[in-house]
Amino acid sequence: MKRLPAEWESQDCIQLTWPHRGTDFAPVYERAVACFVNIAREISCRQKLIIACKNIQDVKCELGAVCNENISFVEVDTNDVWARDHGAITVLEDDKPVLYDFRFNGWGQKFPAEKDDKITAALYKHGIFKTGYTDFSHFVMEGGSIESDGEGVMLTTESCLLSKFRNPAMSKADIEAFLKETFSLKKVLWLSHGELAGDDTDGHIDTLARLVDNRTIAYVSCDDANDMHYTELQAMKQELEAFTTVDGTPYTLVPLPMTPPIFDEDGERIPATYANFLIMNDAVLLPVYNCETDKEAIQVLQSLFPAKTIVPIDCSVLILQHGSLHCVTMQYPKGVL
Repeated sequence: MKRLPAEWESQDCIQLTWPHRGTDFAPVYERAVACFVNIAREISCRQKLIIACKNIQDVKCELGAVCNENISFVEVDTNDVWARDHGAITVLEDDKPVLYDFRFNGWGQKFPAEKDDKITAALYKHGIFKTGYTDFSHFVMEGGSIESDGEGVMLTTESCLLSKFRNPAMSKADIEAFLKETFSLKKVLWLSHGELAGDDTDGHIDTLARLVDNRTIAYVSCDDANDMHYTELQAMKQELEAFTTVDGTPYTLVPLPMTPPIFDEDGERIPATYANFLIMNDAVLLPVYNCETDKEAIQVLQSLFPAKTIVPIDCSVLILQHGSLHCVTMQYPKGVL
């Protein structure tokens, strides 16, 4: 019996893959490190944290006083920092966690990924995980492309999983059959609409719509008809309204605010999204962007998770490389350590 747990289930640890000066964050390295230090602080004061990094001593120096007994380090060469997408997806087999190591090809061959694709295997060989391991390198998939309710429902996007640069020999029917068999799913909910300007992932679900319990979806909302996202996000909302839970009940939908347009130094709009939050055991880490919608996003998240502490973290530097907080983290459920 297999089950893909939901993010809100009890966790053993979180993974970060630390930036170095050979990553795409090199031009803003000090800002990127400061952001990672903030994330590491908020995780490690609450639960265990694994940091995969190119040089342990360098990272310990950058962490400074944040270093504590909850942090474990594994030295491994890396291309970049996006642990959500090169990290293992943990499946429960007969209630015991097993790491599924899918192939990571740089979001459809857009960026170098040969080092990041080996990180999960390196962590497993290091012995930090006390669990099973299955090589799924024949199938390309990133953790940011799927959401699970823990009860056999998966939420995903056609634009990502059906990309011709991921698994080109497989049709939608083939991929859905693979997902259902691999994760023992009862239902796959496919979004065919929804995208954010500047997104390199082909529409990862964790930038657009998130399951926050098995009956509620929080989604990025756009009510400004003059915004470039308006048509696609309105169409996405209509699709979400038609989705039902495993027992056929419509989901409760909770809108997340759209940030004001944020641009990089080249004048390109970048994908700031409040959907990219991380659910932890007792807290939710929420990316914020120093704009007027931050306060509203915090209030919405608190209403969704009344028993958890909402921790805003400035992620304005992360979106310069087209990702955010959830993208740089990967949670592992209870039993992996």
